Amino acid sequence: MNTIKKIRFFWKPLVFFICLIPTILILTDALEITGHLSANPIEDIQDRLGNWGLRFIVLVLTISPLKIITGKNWIILFRRMIGLFAFYYVFMHFLTWAILEQNLNVSAVIEDIIERKFITLGLISLTLLFIMAVTSPNSIRRKMGVKWHQIHKSIYVVSVLGIWHYWWQVKIDAREPLIYAIIISILLLYRLLKFKKPTSSVR
Repeated sequence: MNTIKKIRFFWKPLVFFICLIPTILILTDALEITGHLSANPIEDIQDRLGNWGLRFIVLVLTISPLKIITGKNWIILFRRMIGLFAFYYVFMHFLTWAILEQNLNVSAVIEDIIERKFITLGLISLTLLFIMAVTSPNSIRRKMGVKWHQIHKSIYVVSVLGIWHYWWQVKIDAREPLIYAIIISILLLYRLLKFKKPTSSVR
């Protein structure tokens, strides 16, 4: 079996399952099978989903540098899946807030989006991730051509807005968002330096 077939029939299903583990753990913790949620379970679920959304965004940004550093082109085959999981976790983070915290009160949701700037940033990030998710199929990519690459470069904006959203949300203890900010800054700086080189193919 060649590398492409191994990835399609073994590694992709395995990575897909691994990407679902945070969701499974949240559910089993909620049922007190593997652990338990905090004294504020809704906030706990919301925070965990948001953190995993940001981690998957970091993973998306890591894939191209890994491909270049290792010379393993097959690594890029996991980028779409990882990107879709980034959207999934950010979307679930949003739904937890809108449904469990705001009880789908549309006026309260709109008011929070307008008045609480970190939520505004989060919604912008989610919107950009949604656009990238719906345009991710190969058939759409082929039809869009250059425009597809322009749209999917929005992941850089999403990563910055995600850090910003997190930083404003925690307010006092900014250690975790600072760690993410450092990692993402390094990844973006790597791309910037590569982009200046004529032979660059980093996206």
